[in-house]
Amino acid sequence: MKYDYREAMKLENQLCFPLYAAARGVINLYTPLLKPFGLTYTQYIVFLVLWEQDGVTVGALGERLMLDNGTLSPLLKKMQKAGYIERTRSSEDERVVVITLTEPGRALQYLLKDVPTKAANCVVLSPEKAKTLYTLLYELLDRKN
Repeated sequence: MKYDYREAMKLENQLCFPLYAAARGVINLYTPLLKPFGLTYTQYIVFLVLWEQDGVTVGALGERLMLDNGTLSPLLKKMQKAGYIERTRSSEDERVVVITLTEPGRALQYLLKDVPTKAANCVVLSPEKAKTLYTLLYELLDRKN
């Protein structure tokens, strides 16, 4: 059978499109949950990392979140201006910037404690399918690296 580029070029035959659309849809579920706190989804995932391990470098944060410095730097500046984090140069290497939570940044964890459950309740997948999707997505991400 001959390769048909026209068939391959249909939107419905692209794996990237449902991934993109689903990701946008899931992120949009977080907007009304985070908006009362003045947060974006990207700021929220930065907090998730910092609540897990405070005092991480910008580089480690970017690696963990798969974000580049061009995306992270303005985001971190806004979070610092809001009083949630501090950015300090490492005493061992001044090229390295360390991100630490302030008290208001730590307190936000409790205020946002219901966000994961509320967002998960909006995703119409059985727990088994959600786990399978999670596993497949991380498999895809692992192959990328």
